[in-house]
Order: sequence, then C-alpha cells, then structure tokens
Amino acid sequence: MTDRDGFLAWVRTALYEAELALHNGDAAPRRALWSHNEPVSVLGAWRSAHGLREVGTLFTALENSFSDCTSYRFEIQAYGVCGDMAYTAGLEHTSASVDGEPRTYTLRATQVYRREDGQWKVAHRHADALTQ
Repeated sequence: MTDRDGFLAWVRTALYEAELALHNGDAAPRRALWSHNEPVSVLGAWRSAHGLREVGTLFTALENSFSDCTSYRFEIQAYGVCGDMAYTAGLEHTSASVDGEPRTYTLRATQVYRREDGQWKVAHRHADALTQ
C-alpha cells in the first residue's frame, strides 16, 4: 500500500467515524484525531478557532449542538500526500439536528494534516456552506 493509499484509507475510516460521532453529539473521536501540537486552527462554517484552547472550546460547542445524525458523507474532490503533510478538499453532505432542529446541508471543506509519531492528525480545517 502506498502512502497515498494508506492516507485515503484513514480518511475513509477513522476520520469518517470521528465526523459521524461529532454529528451525533460526541466530539471525543474528533479530538483524538486532531493534533495536540500548535499550530492548529479552524476557519469554520459557524465559528472559527485558533490554538489548542479555542479549538477545544469549539469542539465542545459543536458536540453540544449536534445530535441525531441520519446521514453524513464526505465527497472527496481532491487529496494529496507529500511526506508528513497531506490535505483533503471536498463536500460534506450532512443531515443532523443542530440545536434540536433537523437540518440538511452541504459544506465545502478543506483540511490539512500532519503525521505525528506515525499517525495522521488534523492541523487545520476550513469549511463554509455551499450555497449553490
């Protein structure tokens, strides 16, 4: 298996499962996949965060907002691996409750990853609502 194949397998399993858990109100799997080393950042569709403390606070807010996910799919449009860095870009299609209200939406999402101690970790996320 190539480095690229291994990264894509991780995105389609561990990362997917963490995002599904988040949309069901459990941010622990997402926290486990995020880097605990600075710099980390989120330029989010609803809220942004810079640094470990702010990112942790953001994950708690998301965990408290999301529930009852009925569908989550990450449509990868591009990805790459170069040494210990990688990225994904694509569309996240989600149906879940946000603050108790059922919603269906699509986000354009780009993430940057770095390999730390042999494991992929998310270091940056940028997402915004797809309006078209």
